[in-house]
Amino acid sequence: MRTSNFEFDYPLDLLAKYPTKERDESRLMIIHRHNNKIEHKYFKDLHFYFEEGDTLILNNTKVFPARLFGNKEKTEAKIEVFLLRELDSSDRIWDVLVDPARKVRVGNKLNFGSGLTGEVIDNTTSRGRILQIHFNGTHEKLIKKIKELGKTPLPKYIKRLPEKIDEIRYQTIYAKIEGSVAAPTAGLHFSKHLLKKLEIKGINLVEITLHLGLSSFFPVEVEDISKHKMDSEKCFIKKDVCSIINNTIQQKKRICAVGTSSMRAIESSVSSNKNLNPFSGWTNKFIFPPYNFSIANTMITNFHMPKSTLLMMIAAFSGYDLIMKAYKIAIEEKYRFHSYGDSMLIL
Repeated sequence: MRTSNFEFDYPLDLLAKYPTKERDESRLMIIHRHNNKIEHKYFKDLHFYFEEGDTLILNNTKVFPARLFGNKEKTEAKIEVFLLRELDSSDRIWDVLVDPARKVRVGNKLNFGSGLTGEVIDNTTSRGRILQIHFNGTHEKLIKKIKELGKTPLPKYIKRLPEKIDEIRYQTIYAKIEGSVAAPTAGLHFSKHLLKKLEIKGINLVEITLHLGLSSFFPVEVEDISKHKMDSEKCFIKKDVCSIINNTIQQKKRICAVGTSSMRAIESSVSSNKNLNPFSGWTNKFIFPPYNFSIANTMITNFHMPKSTLLMMIAAFSGYDLIMKAYKIAIEEKYRFHSYGDSMLIL
């Protein structure tokens, strides 16, 4: 299997720039792996496909307002800084992306306003820099100030500035633990009403945490998939969650990974007897065909970009031929793609 196998064309007007009016009114494609049948529903119909004792695994990470806009000292050139992760809290060192990268060099100083400044102290990738942030206050006050000035980190392909609606809708309703610079988009479709329907039906809703970076959203640039390297992302799975999931396995009920991040998290901590272990650490798990999944037997996911690691994972889960057929149908039926787009349930 090569990266070029995951290339496809789609009309750019199918790229969703805004969410649907209501979260659960997005469309939902149902893919039945046992007979290759495909249905067209709405996300609010999800509860019809699960029964008492089934388990849904939700990623409760919360998106950090990671996009800052500043000006270069002296030239006043406008620079966008995307905060990826804090490397050293005492010295306030951050791993960042900058745009336009050609204008930002080591030694450049940036002013973000309200007493927040930064100095570029090293290069990483073509757009990557190491930034030391300067602010007169405690670390807690610094983070508060970044949140005040920062904007919702919408993916670049949406090609618009963040708006007020994004502060709410580019976040799941069960987001709790801050640390992501990208939303776990499969979870964006859940409404409070739908979650309540699932609970009333006796379906387990358990939460894990995987803080998303940007590597999952970058296209794979090597033709040999096995040579692609994922960035590490922080992951937490609690003991009580493992107990519920492992009991569901024993009962031979449905276990649904809500999103590729949930799937990557649980597949990063599998025991020798195919049960889930508690986990606290980093994972750079890259799942691509062929792959034998150990925990989840169903999956919810959005429609992803060509040549992405996300598409490769769901091809491993559903089967390459079936998923490419589903994408062809999705384009014909005008499903909306990517973060604010529609979704599929793979059974």
